[in-house]
Amino acid sequence: MLRILALSAVVICCINQLKAQDKLNIKYGKLAVADFAVASALVDSNANAIVLADIGSTEFQGNNKGRLSLIFKRHKRIKILNKNGFDAAKVEISLYISNSGDEEKLDDVKAVTYNLEGDKIVETKLETKNIFKEQVRKNIVTKKFTLPAVKEGSIIDYTYTINSDFIFNLQPWEFQGEYPCLWSEYEVNIPEFYNYVFLSQGSQAFHTNKTTNSSTSYHLNSASGAERSESFSITANVSTNRWVMKDVPALKNESFITTLSNHISKIDFQLSQINYPNQPVQNIMGTWGKVSEERLKDESFGVPIERGNGWLDDEIKIITKNSSNKLEAAQKIYAYVRDNFTRTGNGTYISDNTSLKDIFKKRSGNIAEINLLLIAMLRHEKIEAEPVILSTRGNGFAHAIYPLMGKFNYLVCQAVIDSSRYYLDAGLPRLGFGMLPEYCYNGRARIISTVPAAVDFEADMLLENKATTIIIVNSAQKGMEGGFTTTLGMYESLELRNKLAKTNKEDYFKEVEKGYGNEMKITNGEIDSLKIYEQPVTLKYDMKFDLGDDDVIYFNPLLNEATKQNPFKSMSRLYPVEMPYRFNETINVNMEVPKGYKVDELPKSTRVKLNEDEGMFEYIVKNNGDNIQLRCRLVLGKANYATEDYQTIRDFFGFVVKKQAEQIVFKKAK
Repeated sequence: MLRILALSAVVICCINQLKAQDKLNIKYGKLAVADFAVASALVDSNANAIVLADIGSTEFQGNNKGRLSLIFKRHKRIKILNKNGFDAAKVEISLYISNSGDEEKLDDVKAVTYNLEGDKIVETKLETKNIFKEQVRKNIVTKKFTLPAVKEGSIIDYTYTINSDFIFNLQPWEFQGEYPCLWSEYEVNIPEFYNYVFLSQGSQAFHTNKTTNSSTSYHLNSASGAERSESFSITANVSTNRWVMKDVPALKNESFITTLSNHISKIDFQLSQINYPNQPVQNIMGTWGKVSEERLKDESFGVPIERGNGWLDDEIKIITKNSSNKLEAAQKIYAYVRDNFTRTGNGTYISDNTSLKDIFKKRSGNIAEINLLLIAMLRHEKIEAEPVILSTRGNGFAHAIYPLMGKFNYLVCQAVIDSSRYYLDAGLPRLGFGMLPEYCYNGRARIISTVPAAVDFEADMLLENKATTIIIVNSAQKGMEGGFTTTLGMYESLELRNKLAKTNKEDYFKEVEKGYGNEMKITNGEIDSLKIYEQPVTLKYDMKFDLGDDDVIYFNPLLNEATKQNPFKSMSRLYPVEMPYRFNETINVNMEVPKGYKVDELPKSTRVKLNEDEGMFEYIVKNNGDNIQLRCRLVLGKANYATEDYQTIRDFFGFVVKKQAEQIVFKKAK
């Protein structure tokens, strides 16, 4: 009997421990000295701060407008580990404002900084006067504050509530961020009147992912006259969704990534349907057909391009003069808009000005306005043109299926000429006809038309070809001389064109010369196709340098074209490698052996593959007596590599860097 009782006590103890693990006993303003000692494997040399707890909840409450409101509450506690973590004490809270001026309300803001002085905890509270408001966009404001008295070792603690009448704006939740997090929890209570699509992402596993059902009564007040109001209650089934993640590692920005927001573990919501009692069902999210129909009737989107725009008659006659076909006319219209209009503001797919005529007169507009003007001008010439909305790489992925319009931030043009499709962005200077900026290649985009369609812009669709030839011969006088020629890829060409728009050719070649060091002199610098934006740029120059007369000379024949550093520095990575394009780079070197010397050591030829068919590196070198020939080629057959391939591609580039650093050893001939 005693044994049974003892066993029962153990079981009860284990159950209580499990319950304790499922809930975090933490309250705002309650802190002990022991809380300053954080023991976690997540605290390492790379951690500047650590989130001890981040707990949020959203529930629906009745309001005085006869409807339900969203009540979002958050409590966050962070320990500052060093001065690089001070930014964790800067808090920004986004609030939505409707076009009519109604605004989400921030309530009950409380924030305090705790510092341990000896065995005493010193509190410094945030004063309300130090909360500031800033208009970010037309429909978004932020409330900002910085916690006071923050120093290394501080613990900051803050809590707030957002009261929202906008049921479509159910707050998302990020379980992961730039600091490691010991406990992240979000609970959402949704009454049966509302259907939301849950959109989750990230590689971290949930510690808790649970849904329970219950019944709740909501009390509402509804104004029915100047001095009268009606009170009533409604009862509804409610689903309670609770998610918890524990010991979540930080995500840090590294090379070759679109944006961290594509990869952090988070959950988002989209209102899809409203189903009030005794009322017809309201479909909120709709379909792409419905969205396109609405956008085409919108004064800030489709209406300006649907008009006849007869005011363009005289202007376009001049612009398209002597055009022999539609393609040539389209090229002239595109070049005119690109070269004569200035892009203003941040990316958007909506026009702020409903008059394209005003934009034409001002010679400026946001990206949507410039490309909508381009579409209107193409249509004026009976050229099929449609707007295409997308999300740029820095903005994150747009959803591949659902019409979640808040995910889009850019608009370009699709022109169809003689059955060929051309994608155009006239808002970027010096961009060739038929090219889009590399940041547009970010997955699924949408053509908004009477027959809407999806189009994919993937980084794998882009290939950067770069070819370099280096010729080095013995100087008739002393030292070495030769020629350097390189034809850049299209995006590297665009980068160079933009650079040369701010400096002159002479200064540019001085900068190139400086990059070689004091031993190299550059003359006769030339740049071909600089103004022909549809062609790659070719750089040429002559060079002269002295290797000296030491008994042993070490020389890298790749000069400055060698890859100096491995772009993948971290030992591990929690998200994929996302390059902006595939590339194929070839360097050919033809070099005479310096007079009075012989080849003592020559790098070995080698050829390696990346995952069999996803990339290749070769370094082929031959010594034909007085002449050395080298061919170095680096190919990446795809732009995106899965997380599990990180170590492979890191090792691959490590090998490339090491091999391209190898030198030829020349020794004086006896």
